[in-house]
Amino acid sequence: MAAYAALVSLTHIIDNLQLHPCPPISLHIKQVESLTEKICFLLEFVEAYNPHLGYTTEADPLESRIADAAYAAEDVIESHIVDRITNCGEKISSDVLYQALETLIEEMGLIEKVAMEIKGRARVEHQLYRPLDSLRYPSTVQKSSMIGADDVKLQMMDKLTSDCLGIQIIPVVGMGGVGKTTLARIIYQDQLIKDHFDICAWATISQEYNIREIFVEVLRQVNISEVGQESEDELGERLYKHLFGRKYLIIMDDMWDIDAWDRAKKYFPDNKNGSRVVVTTRLSNLASELPGSSSLEMELLDEAASRDLLSKTVFGEKGCPLELVMIGKKIARSCKGLPLSIVVVGGLLAKSKHTRQFWQYIEENLNAIVNLEDDERCLKILHLSYKELPVHLKPCFLYMGAFSENAVIRASRLVKLWVAEGFLKPMSGKSFEEIAKEYLKDLIGRNLILIHEMGSTGSIKSCRIHDLLRDLCLRQAQKERFHTASPHRIVNGKRRVVTSSRKFLEGMHRFVNSRCLAFSVGEGFLFPSSIWLFWNLQTLIMPHVKWLTLLTDIWHMPCIRHVQFEQLHLPDPPSAQEDIVSRNLQTLVGILNFKCSQRVIKRIPNIKKLQIANVGLDHDKHRLSNLDRLDKLESLRCNLHGEVNPINFPRSLVKLFLYIEESQYWDDMLDKVGTLPHLQKLTLSNGSFREGQWETSQGHFSSLKCLTLYECLALEVWTAESSHFPRLEKLDLCDVVNLKEIPLGFAEIPTLRAIRLINCRNSVAVSVERILKEQEELYGEAVLDVHTR
Repeated sequence: MAAYAALVSLTHIIDNLQLHPCPPISLHIKQVESLTEKICFLLEFVEAYNPHLGYTTEADPLESRIADAAYAAEDVIESHIVDRITNCGEKISSDVLYQALETLIEEMGLIEKVAMEIKGRARVEHQLYRPLDSLRYPSTVQKSSMIGADDVKLQMMDKLTSDCLGIQIIPVVGMGGVGKTTLARIIYQDQLIKDHFDICAWATISQEYNIREIFVEVLRQVNISEVGQESEDELGERLYKHLFGRKYLIIMDDMWDIDAWDRAKKYFPDNKNGSRVVVTTRLSNLASELPGSSSLEMELLDEAASRDLLSKTVFGEKGCPLELVMIGKKIARSCKGLPLSIVVVGGLLAKSKHTRQFWQYIEENLNAIVNLEDDERCLKILHLSYKELPVHLKPCFLYMGAFSENAVIRASRLVKLWVAEGFLKPMSGKSFEEIAKEYLKDLIGRNLILIHEMGSTGSIKSCRIHDLLRDLCLRQAQKERFHTASPHRIVNGKRRVVTSSRKFLEGMHRFVNSRCLAFSVGEGFLFPSSIWLFWNLQTLIMPHVKWLTLLTDIWHMPCIRHVQFEQLHLPDPPSAQEDIVSRNLQTLVGILNFKCSQRVIKRIPNIKKLQIANVGLDHDKHRLSNLDRLDKLESLRCNLHGEVNPINFPRSLVKLFLYIEESQYWDDMLDKVGTLPHLQKLTLSNGSFREGQWETSQGHFSSLKCLTLYECLALEVWTAESSHFPRLEKLDLCDVVNLKEIPLGFAEIPTLRAIRLINCRNSVAVSVERILKEQEELYGEAVLDVHTR
């Protein structure tokens, strides 16, 4: 909600000004105290406010007043900062700022009185939601969400694997939220389907599609990542040539316009080998225009399937308690068989206390909206789940409407944006990024955000949001004026988050209050020497900028959290002002010749992700001698050139990517790497092994889940037992052209699920076959997913 987001954001502004060593302006101490006192009271009021628990609807217009006042205070402060900076140090009177804030403090005082009156008349009850520490996202949702669609799944499997050799177009039709995409994705990920086709690719079309971008995405999925400025037709021709002669499956998800098919179909060759194209759409008339076989219709669930899906979403396999069975049936019936509504309501119930009182409240509200039209009814049901969200999750959910329809969103990017927007409230002992990740998991647990892909270490790599829920975000954000709460605010928060380099360069001074700068620029870009003026900057991402040198100003930016370039010369911190510490800095990516000196370590005590290149090119062998003192470091990527002194790695590492020259040996370094207790992902690139052999040791790599060897050309013999990699889940070998075989002991690693071979010897593939046979003998089946190319 806008009021909560506005109050928390204003708190951050005031706190950062007070803590900044060189703030652009100073606020009067009495005004700071008065503002802080009123903000705290209003935050407590907004957090406690929940209409069905006793507060009346008279608080709703009050929320708008709260938001307007908080946004206005932020605008006054930030506008004064802009005026102070753009006047190049000329004295700007503080009287205007003081009087403007006095007016707003008076307004907040009036609001506070009204809130106290409402609170006095209200009946306050305990919060119905579990604490964050107990939250988790259910593992049953993906499987249970296909309950009641077994017949359609079997029909699609039959069509995909039938003996018909000509290319077949298979339309899947049904209303929004009925499960078309879920069905297609479950089948797409099925191992039988993966084994049946040579090539599988997924393309999301949506209403505002771009055929060229669709071709780019499909080409990337078939391992053609080198895509230049080719036209739509040129990319289509590349796709055609790659698909020609191969048995392929293409999923075209969420098609709204037959024109999308007409422009793409000529690049799907009919190889007469059983290739298939699946098209999901809400439009029956569009499906009828597609050539080939009849459509598969996704129907609404019957009452029995609805009850089953609701029960599994809320309770997993435990089953519904007897005292909630009857009311649960009513809730399921009120969802009118729409799976999306059922799993979203189920996600709400799963996160609440399982009391008849709360379930009765949900059932009564659902019962009031069951007779509306399909689309409107669905949105009303979804809105109920939004209404019942804890207040701290509402801004995060509404923010999802800022992404384009059907967008796949990197979780790391979403976390940075939530932090930059300033609507996350601090928690003792946790960084804002940790808080944001917990919020993301909570929203996933409520089925309001969907997991798109998991990372190799078990974290959420990317996510997405159903288009109906995105519609809800847009409607509710507009209703609450979430992004446009004052006439001076720029839609979608772009005053805080700048993603256009042209806008930035045209009026840099207007963005000095920005919390996030993320954009690409061409060669020859000169970064402004006045970067320190961005007093509140938290995230600086310029992924395609090379050989840039920042001035020492970067060390005078205490709010900075994430710095990411392709190649960046990071200057040594200045010897003066030793007391300035970048305690918030967590990410440094693309750093050239990083020097891990005592002075640097002191400045970045909480760094978690570090990517450095060209270590050793300047013949300084001691650059990383203190690396192990970065005891919060979780992810390290390091390119080592020439002779480098032995490195001691931080024991906190979870992910490690290492590149060394072919003249250097891995042996000594791996003895240290193998002992890292928390290491889950390891990539080794290039380098040599003494006598071409790698022999691992007992007790090493105790937590490793993902191991990648890339261009390790000198490796010939690998000796290892299953106990040496007790938790390994995935092994990738790419261009390891001289390795003779994978150790047979890998068959006995109980966690191993995938092996990928790219450009390796045939004897390595043969050794994988032996591993598969050994697994069959040991476990009765081979559980490995093997990909070779």
